[in-house]
Amino acid sequence: MEDKILRQFILGCIEEDIGDGDHSSLACIPDNSTGKARLLIKQPGILAGIRVVSGVLSIIDSNLEMEVLKTDGAEIVPGDIGFIVKGEQLSILKSERLVLNILQRMSGIATTTNAYVKKLQGLSCKVLDTRKTTPGMRFLEKEAVRIGGGENHRMGLYDMIMLKDNHIDYAGGIKNAILRTNKYLSDQNLSLKIEIEARNLNDIREIISCGGVDRIMLDNFTIESTREAVKLIGGRFETESSGGITLETIRDYAECGVDFVSVGALTHHIKSLDMSLKAF
Repeated sequence: MEDKILRQFILGCIEEDIGDGDHSSLACIPDNSTGKARLLIKQPGILAGIRVVSGVLSIIDSNLEMEVLKTDGAEIVPGDIGFIVKGEQLSILKSERLVLNILQRMSGIATTTNAYVKKLQGLSCKVLDTRKTTPGMRFLEKEAVRIGGGENHRMGLYDMIMLKDNHIDYAGGIKNAILRTNKYLSDQNLSLKIEIEARNLNDIREIISCGGVDRIMLDNFTIESTREAVKLIGGRFETESSGGITLETIRDYAECGVDFVSVGALTHHIKSLDMSLKAF
């Protein structure tokens, strides 16, 4: 995660939340009053976002002191204390909701990801995220996936070629899409991996015949058709299962022999982890 991007994000969040002042706190808390608060964990899971929160606190008030008791990736249970922050009470109150919003969402994603990763223990298959993320928070959500033990697919449209069904249809078919893509990369002097979506076994046969790609995505394949597809591909290309894969079915797909399973639900269908920042 780039520090510049993180700083810009935090400044935008502060502007959104604080505006011209935290009037609730300013109205009743004396200037220069100091105090302490602790992050109280209320649900079990995987903690994520501590590094980000450290940046939030330092930008809101560089004099705030943060004592980290649980680091990113730590398994947490109700009653655990994630960190203690000391300093001006007004600064602690300013940071409270932003700190919790980041930690709760990132920890929810890390916890969800970790549950999927554990389903694949003993297999070489990796769990991937997707671009189904909250606008403006993708870099945080993808970091949370990594903290939870998953891997990032691509950050955006710029760091990998992904030829999906609409690309293929607009290009006039699989062959045209692959040939034009390779020519484009050559003309632009770009070195990017190429992944292409297959909708059925006939698509896979055509992709194999054309070549020129690195990975084949098996989109919405059944377990049986995934097994057939992996056998047909025979290790000539990386393989990825995608589309409607759940915690209950992920291991079945992985055991078909695919290299990756991508799960959009890691970032777009999660429940934030419950925690609070309490004065003491």
